[in-house]
Amino acid sequence: MTIRVLLADDQNLVRASFAMLVSSAGDMEVVAEAGTGREAVALARSARADLIVMDIRMPDLDGIEATRLIAADEDLAGVKVLVLTTYETDENIVEALRAGASGFLVKDIRPTELLDAIRTVAAGESLLSPGPTSRLIARFLRAPNTGTTSAVGGPSGLSERERQVLALVARGLNNSEIADALGLSPLTAKTHVSRIMGKLGARDRAQLVIVAYESGLVIPGTV
Repeated sequence: MTIRVLLADDQNLVRASFAMLVSSAGDMEVVAEAGTGREAVALARSARADLIVMDIRMPDLDGIEATRLIAADEDLAGVKVLVLTTYETDENIVEALRAGASGFLVKDIRPTELLDAIRTVAAGESLLSPGPTSRLIARFLRAPNTGTTSAVGGPSGLSERERQVLALVARGLNNSEIADALGLSPLTAKTHVSRIMGKLGARDRAQLVIVAYESGLVIPGTV
């Protein structure tokens, strides 16, 4: 199956470089390019993209608002957004995750890492840039929410085991690592994560990270 990719970045050279890279992969194709957030939203609706590589800082409408509009559109429910940013410490990353992005990466990643990220997010998994993720989310979720609210419910309806799994997801563990930590099989860990997402109405693991911090299940500074 070919992954249909929409590239959204206001820099022509960056878009051209990404387009060449994506087009070189045998399992994906660039179906459209956008130079502004509004173009990205419009093209997401018309180009039938599976995934959008979205720059945060764009004119007209920034990547966060564009992501929020896309995530709120029922007709675009299957479209994933992978945010790219110049700085790992950009507080807008958290707002992008709150808005519905499935993950983020910094622009200085290796070409193969971007292609792997596209495949991961298109497959329905979240992808958070290694290293700063937990610290970054913890830092900015301690600040007041600036007008955006989580689209998912809290963990009060989860079982004790599901709460344990959610806490480990928030710490950045994948299914195999969760299985090792709790003495489960990888399939059982995956099943728990899927059930948690269903109970909370979460789009992906990125939203699980957000709700774990917002609910206080994971305390900033403990990861």
